[in-house]
Amino acid sequence: KDLGDLRLLESLLPGLTALEGVRRVRVSYLQPAEMRPTLVETIASTPGVAQYFDLSFQHAAGPVLRRMRRFGDAERFLSLLHDVRAASPMAGVRSNFIVGFPGETEQDVQTLCDFLVDARLDAIGVFGYSDEDGTEAVGLEGHHDGAEIAARTAAVVGLAEALTAQRAEDRVGEPVEVLLDSVVGDSAEGRPDCQGPDVDGSTHVFSLPPGAAVGDVVSAQVTGSSGVDLIASANPYYVDAHG
Repeated sequence: KDLGDLRLLESLLPGLTALEGVRRVRVSYLQPAEMRPTLVETIASTPGVAQYFDLSFQHAAGPVLRRMRRFGDAERFLSLLHDVRAASPMAGVRSNFIVGFPGETEQDVQTLCDFLVDARLDAIGVFGYSDEDGTEAVGLEGHHDGAEIAARTAAVVGLAEALTAQRAEDRVGEPVEVLLDSVVGDSAEGRPDCQGPDVDGSTHVFSLPPGAAVGDVVSAQVTGSSGVDLIASANPYYVDAHG
């Protein structure tokens, strides 16, 4: 975008995956207003690009998003998620949300909660609003006190934890390609496409094939979940060794 070509990412991603030694390319912090069909299709169909959509929704209530000077509302975001899953049914989706923004009403919070139920996100970050020097939001009317922001945030966090645990459980039975981060004996911890590093859950893989090592991609099937983490059994006949 900064280089003047709004579709540059579509041509960049295949080139990145072709580089020697690159195991997986993951795109992070995508802006919903800039998600176009060609970009969704490129992420969904390019070998080596993680089937993963880190979408910066920030909220789901239109009035709050307008005060944030951001695009969208719950209906538009659900439509985008429908398009993503039509292109990549097993894609992972995460987003972050700010609760307690100046002017946010109780109905706005309910709109956000309803959206989270419908969105079926794999990972949800929830943050209580706080003033930051130099931002336009500092001067907005309708600031909430700290106790109210904390209460609203806690309620949304509780819902998010339950929903993401259910989403992980829904993945039981799915095939996954797990990039191994650590290996101990015949078990490992790693991440399939649907889990981002550091901020999402991880996948615990058991019954590894002989010779599997950190950096390999192992074919497995999800057999269980624990919170947002997945539990998987490796396919004994397939290891894509790195290097």
